[in-house]
Amino acid sequence: MSSDENLIDFGAERKKRIHDLHEKRLNEVREAFAQALPLPKGKKKPKGKPKKR
Repeated sequence: MSSDENLIDFGAERKKRIHDLHEKRLNEVREAFAQALPLPKGKKKPKGKPKKR
């Protein structure tokens, strides 16, 4: 039996888990900000001839 195939890198797994927790929290905060301060949809550009100055 080769035990090398079954080894788990606990450091890497912990980093993934912490990253996922931070990503979840970031998404929650982002959604809260989007509800409190919704971004404008964007200004429509007028379609016409530009004014000459």
